[in-house]
Amino acid sequence: MGGTKTLLAVFDENGQILKQFKFPTPEKYEDFLSKLQKALQEFKEYQFVACCCALPGRIDRNQGIGVRFGNLTWQNIPIKQDVSRLLGTDHVLVENDAKLAGLYEAINHKEYKKVVYITIGTGIGIGVITNSNIVSELADSEIGNMLINYEGSLQKWEDFASGRAFQKRFGMKASEANNPTIWERYTDDLVVGFDAALAVFQPDVVIIGGGVGAHFDKFGSLLAEKIAKIRNRMVPIPPIIKATKPEEAVIYGCYEYIRQKLGV
Repeated sequence: MGGTKTLLAVFDENGQILKQFKFPTPEKYEDFLSKLQKALQEFKEYQFVACCCALPGRIDRNQGIGVRFGNLTWQNIPIKQDVSRLLGTDHVLVENDAKLAGLYEAINHKEYKKVVYITIGTGIGIGVITNSNIVSELADSEIGNMLINYEGSLQKWEDFASGRAFQKRFGMKASEANNPTIWERYTDDLVVGFDAALAVFQPDVVIIGGGVGAHFDKFGSLLAEKIAKIRNRMVPIPPIIKATKPEEAVIYGCYEYIRQKLGV
């Protein structure tokens, strides 16, 4: 469940997607449940073993509740209970979307022990993964809400560097932007947050995904150059690479998380 769209997918036991379906995420949770119920008719021929729900916000994992969301007004939604009812199974897991995306990417980059995954989409999220496991102590980290001095005032990083902010500032989506000057200016907004993330987490690699991350080829080298210019000798600069599946890593992470937690 993202701030703008919701993606459903059914996997087989080998991790292959059998079918997927996408719909815009409604503003009201009640409308979301109605759309979800209708969307599940697309998968009525399948029998489900388990389900994982990826949410863009803070989560009560024990109760399966979405507590609060950055780009949705939903609060304290009983997502595990509601999805269990709709699917007819008790095996429902709930986790943050960026952590799940990071899990998938880390599993596909096992040459790195400590992975920081940053997703840039409607908002900005982070997943910290060590030895192919979500670091539980950092499972509630919200890097997009980090306050940064920007244009003379303290602002949330995602308020001026997310995909939503990109569209507001430049009047187009990242997918539509090909002007190098635009990407030069946008990368200036990115680098301050990345610099802070490197100082705090000091990962072996940074992997970038999300809707903006899908266009890494347009800004990746610029980002590396700008980080190198402000390099702090106390902070090593790791490789910064594009996600294997920048816009689908979350759904694949759901599958990997089910395998880890339920052993299926």
